[in-house]
Amino acid sequence: MKGALALTGVAVALASVSDKDDFMSFMKTHKKQYAKEELLSRFEVFQTNLKKIADHNAKHEGWNMGVTEFADLTEDEFATVFKGYNHRENDYIRSQNLHETPTDFVAADVDWVAKGAVTPVKNQAQCGSCWAFSTTGGIEGANFVANGMLESLSEQELVDCAGSAGNQGCNGGLMDDAFQWVIKNGGIGSEDSYAYTGKDGSCHEVPSTVKISGFKDVKKGDETDLASALSQQPVSIAVDAGSNWQLYNGGVMKNCRGKSLDHGVLLVGSGTDGGNAYWKVKNSWGPNWGEKGYIRLSQGMDSCGLALSASYPTV
Repeated sequence: MKGALALTGVAVALASVSDKDDFMSFMKTHKKQYAKEELLSRFEVFQTNLKKIADHNAKHEGWNMGVTEFADLTEDEFATVFKGYNHRENDYIRSQNLHETPTDFVAADVDWVAKGAVTPVKNQAQCGSCWAFSTTGGIEGANFVANGMLESLSEQELVDCAGSAGNQGCNGGLMDDAFQWVIKNGGIGSEDSYAYTGKDGSCHEVPSTVKISGFKDVKKGDETDLASALSQQPVSIAVDAGSNWQLYNGGVMKNCRGKSLDHGVLLVGSGTDGGNAYWKVKNSWGPNWGEKGYIRLSQGMDSCGLALSASYPTV
């Protein structure tokens, strides 16, 4: 109601703009509400993103952009709120030289979602806790492979409690740091026992549902080694989720050359689509983003830096 009233207040300003109806539909679909003084600026950002979508889709690059729930945010606003991987150059034991994977590389078909090793897509909301979701996804998959059980694990426990290992809750963290904490803590609790709130909270103890014995790092930049790890279980990875991710709507994303890692996600599969070899990645921005919460990235070019900081836990 607040958003509707505010819209009425600036209706004259918007009336001459052809994108008004799209914006109103966007507000309704995603239940967006703005203060009166913010509405026009949000509409202008929305218009800028509409142009970006149209310009990209006109190039027919094999993947599409669309009006996601983030279409009212600038690139900087989006990056500040919806990511959270705190990259450091010496991520644990990553001393290997960067390995160049041949561009004709094609990994074997794998789909851990179909195998039952992946929980439904979750939503980190406006908290830089992607690292926690990548961590739980890796442990959930490892537990399924080892014990045949799929348990949804608590990201909030990591957000609230894993600061002693170097993580910073909603201000970001690292999957390897989180794995270290889970090992030291003697396990991690279930989603049901420690529900996600999307904000920093006070740590409290819950019974551990799954324990891990350690974790392994994938050779830096080596998609062959990454494929080997994926053949065993889902893999926690970091990516450069540049501005294109904000509006990704489907297809195999190509030419993602960024290597400034800023987002933790989960590698869950690989395959081919019309001759395009891809990696299948589970995100933590809810099931309405991308391909029902997933994105596919081209193989053979270390797309978005996905092989630069990959690791997986052992149960």
